[in-house]
Amino acid sequence: MTTITPLALPEVLLITPKRHGDARGWFSETWNRTKLAEAGVAYDFMQDNQAYNAVKNTVRGLHFQHAPYAQAKLVRVLRGAIYDVAVDIRPGSATYGKSVGVELTAEGGEQLLVPRGFAHGYCTLVPDTELIYKVDNVYAPRAEGGLLWCDPALGIDWPIRPEEAVIHERDAAAPTLSELGAVDY
Repeated sequence: MTTITPLALPEVLLITPKRHGDARGWFSETWNRTKLAEAGVAYDFMQDNQAYNAVKNTVRGLHFQHAPYAQAKLVRVLRGAIYDVAVDIRPGSATYGKSVGVELTAEGGEQLLVPRGFAHGYCTLVPDTELIYKVDNVYAPRAEGGLLWCDPALGIDWPIRPEEAVIHERDAAAPTLSELGAVDY
């Protein structure tokens, strides 16, 4: 049975599929639309993305897409480990600007469900980390948005200091929460 755990931001879910193992290894059903919809988790994922990160402390994010291309994401680590973060950027939300972070590992098989209206990012905890994530809408470059990953106003307990981050210049120059403005999702 898959375990579904609401986090500090209850719309963000930690989904841990059961692994069935024996001497050969294990098997896990990582997504079952029907079973999860019965548990209240109903998404129509339409695209899978895979990312490889060669070095520890790689930071990607915090990313989102504006409507009509907003995306929900289901993130899972295939190799290695990440500290995965979601930030509520829904205008008028009671938890606007609040964040939640969890460690996801290949060994544990945990998945983070990040709904639309949340910025998403992660930091690799080990070298050679690979992840896959499902999205419920297509990628649209013109709808891209970002939020500064290390903005103190977000209160994210990252496992690294900003000067240790291996980060793309676009992410390093993203706006802070106070500079962001309203996000349509």
